[in-house]
Amino acid sequence: MNKYKIVFGFLLLSFVLNAQQIQKRTLKLMGSRFDITVVANDTLEASNYINLAIEEITRIEKLISSWDSNSQTSEIIRNAGIKPIKVDKELFDLIERAIAISKLTDGAFDISYASMDKIWTFDGTMTEMPSEEIIKASVSKVGYQNIILDKENGTVFLKLKGMKIGFGGIGKGYAADKAKSLLISKGVKAGIINASGDMNTWGKQPNGKDWTVAITNPLNKNNAFALLPISNGAVVTSGDYEKYVTFNNKRYTHIIDPKTGYPSTGIISVSVFAPKAELADALATSIFVMGTEVGINIINQLANIECIIIDDEGKIYSSQNINIKNYD
Repeated sequence: MNKYKIVFGFLLLSFVLNAQQIQKRTLKLMGSRFDITVVANDTLEASNYINLAIEEITRIEKLISSWDSNSQTSEIIRNAGIKPIKVDKELFDLIERAIAISKLTDGAFDISYASMDKIWTFDGTMTEMPSEEIIKASVSKVGYQNIILDKENGTVFLKLKGMKIGFGGIGKGYAADKAKSLLISKGVKAGIINASGDMNTWGKQPNGKDWTVAITNPLNKNNAFALLPISNGAVVTSGDYEKYVTFNNKRYTHIIDPKTGYPSTGIISVSVFAPKAELADALATSIFVMGTEVGINIINQLANIECIIIDDEGKIYSSQNINIKNYD
């Protein structure tokens, strides 16, 4: 009798698993496209889960947005050079982690990039390079060293008057991480939060297979040169090869070195694999600035993090633990 109970239980479990389905919704959040995918038992359950993710992402946006005058981030900026501002622990911790990445990348990543004068445009209107003096002056208020954190009091202070911070290079990844964590806590077994290329996954597809991510060469977008499995982790692909200017036969991309004020050169796409989208997001931006050799060298020193880089000639480079040929 017990044997039949066990067999029946197994069959019932198989039926429930097979009944699960993938549901996806696409919408605009944080000024960008978000694709929220969950595995659920039915459409109504999936819709409720997706709504929870949207609420969480919206909450994050209100916390970190510099466009919202009521956000704590805006309050920090308004008081730059004046006084420290007490903030929620969540925002304090995010800024603290951002500064740690700035130190790791020697300033290639810096949330105070928002202080930079906007002297570069990538919409076809630039006809000549800015002068060296103008470029140097454009970053005079940039520098993560001038973001002063007081852990005991939970305050953030920008030392220089007119200094700003922004989370454009880390915010969407953080929102994807938080949405994923919330859904897991609510019992969602699998899904994907894709924030305009900041992709965070967990669990498996209903057929038991891992989620996969296609890596394409921007110079040949019709073909993926790699299809990589991703399980309970994040991959962020950064690079807008359509946003660039060319002066003296040199191509300058829209990602600007916050230390020098000059746009990055030589790379058109970076994909970073990491446990969290927040970290992958920041490192992808950093690699553009650091360059292929330095970028891969740093990634090779970090545990559980890998990258694929495509330069402006279409050449493909990867960190030591990715064997792209296995996925051709």
